Order: sequence, then structure tokens, then C-alpha cells
Amino acid sequence: MRISLVMPTWNAGPLLDEVLTAITAQRGVVFDELLAIDSGSRDGTVERLLRAGFRVASIPQREFDHGSTRDRGIAMTTGDVVVLLVQDATLQGTDWLQRMVEPFADPEVAGVWCRQIPRPICQPVLARRIRGWPGWGEGVTTKRLAPGQRLEDLPPFEQLMLCAFDNVASAMRRAVWQRFPLGPRRFGEDIHFGKRAIAAGLAIAHQGGAVVMHSHDRSAWSEGKRTFCDHRNLRGLFGLVGIPTREALDGAILHATKEHLDYVRSLGLPAEAEAKALRWTEDYVKWQCWGQFLGAKAGAKLPGPEGMFYRLLGKRLERGIG
Repeated sequence: MRISLVMPTWNAGPLLDEVLTAITAQRGVVFDELLAIDSGSRDGTVERLLRAGFRVASIPQREFDHGSTRDRGIAMTTGDVVVLLVQDATLQGTDWLQRMVEPFADPEVAGVWCRQIPRPICQPVLARRIRGWPGWGEGVTTKRLAPGQRLEDLPPFEQLMLCAFDNVASAMRRAVWQRFPLGPRRFGEDIHFGKRAIAAGLAIAHQGGAVVMHSHDRSAWSEGKRTFCDHRNLRGLFGLVGIPTREALDGAILHATKEHLDYVRSLGLPAEAEAKALRWTEDYVKWQCWGQFLGAKAGAKLPGPEGMFYRLLGKRLERGIG
């Protein structure tokens, strides 16, 4: 089995050195091919990649698309299995790759994704969310339809949990990618791949024994914009609506604010750090809930002026989301 790594990059900064060190430190099972597809970096990213043994393909930044850019990179490689990684996810341990390819012993496994842990600088509620998703523990969990079962007959959330897949750090079988390429897709190319693979009778595996360190120190508003895009995608793919009405929105904000603030207070942080985290968390809950509510409406692709409003809103909110 030949294994290729494809990683989109753009002005990755000094953190890339840590990521590259972890990639080249793999032992036992190692990468046969390293490719980065760079969108016009000007901060030394390309030079760092070349020193680490990567082949670098460059594209104009305006051509970047989460699906089609990865497709372009995959098409330039030859591995039987292609690992997809983002530029700020650090592999934990020298056996990460070995663990990631183990589930492919099952010939029906189309793709494998792994567990994430937050970086030391991460808002408490985000760190808890990252550590808790998807909640399947440290072993291998393989998801597939039962015999005779159809994906569309399941409730929306069950569909999501069957098809969950994350290209922060994943691996896919090239033969399946050839059937189900990722793009063009501005957002959610990974879950779209998972849905098509599951619907075709294949399997997606989560390897809880493989871990990457990955999180962001974003504003609450930025997290809300990502939530909008995420729930627009989930409504379109699965019909999932987490917050269906304005009344439910008000209730969700009230309930989640209390729950999350209580959690932050329970951590016993120093007074200044706690005050800062509480302010961020209160804004975070508000924008998370609004993002879910409005994103689901945008994902419904409504006709007429209302649909036009949500399309324009979506174009505005997705700007700058990497």
C-alpha cells in the first residue's frame, strides 16, 4: 500500500515547523509521497515545505476551493491511500499513520478520520467541544448502513453521525475518491464525501487511537460565521435543523448561556482569565445559536426574495473562512 499526503497551505507561519516535524517523524508505516498545494504564500511557507521534502504545487489564491483544490492535489499523487491534513494540525505520536491505515484492512472502508485535541491556548468551551466530538472513544468505530437500510430513511441526526468525516486529518482510499471526488465545494467537502460513500454501501471509520492537536483562537463572531456555513451545509445534505423557530432560538440562547457559563466558572480559572473567558463565552453562545438558526434557513434554499436574502447573507458570512 502506497500512501500519499496532500496538504493545502497558505501563509502557515512558524507553527508549520511543528507540523512538518511530526509528519517526518512517523515510523514503521511512513509516507511515500508528500505534496502541498499552496495558494500564494509569502511568509516562508513554501521554503519550509521544500526543506521537509515536500513537492509544492502553487495555485492563485482566487482559485482555492476546499473541494476542488484537494482534488487537484490528490490527482497529482499516486498513493493507494491519500492522507489529507491541514497546515495547523500536529500529528501526535510516531505511529499516527500506522493507526490511520489499519482500518483499511476492511475492503469496504472508504475513509478514516481521527480524534482531535485542542491546543493549550483554546477557549474552555471550544476545548470541551473538541475533546468530546464525536464521543466514540479511543478505539476504531466503523459506520455503515445496515443491510437493506437506506440513508434517506433515517432521521437527519442519525444520517449525520453515520456520514461524519473530517478532513482536518483524514485518509481516503484512492479508488473511492475516483468515484466520489470532493469538489468543487466551498465548504463541507469532507462530510459530502462521507455521505456519498455511505449511501453507496461503503463504510467510514473513525480511528480514536490516532490523534492530532488542532484548534483555533478565533473571535466568537468568527465561530458564529463558521456555524452558519456548517448548518447551511447540514440542512442541504441531511435536512438537519437544530433550531427551527425564533422561539426555539431564544430558548437555546438562554439555556446554553447558563450551561456554558457555569462550566467556565467550574474550572477555577484565575479571576482575570475567567472574566475574559466568560465574556467570550456569552458572545459565543449567541453567535452559535444564531448561526445554527440562520444557517438552516439558508440551507433550505427558499424561493423568492427570502431565498435571495439568505443567499446574499451566505456569500457575506463565508468570506474569509478557511
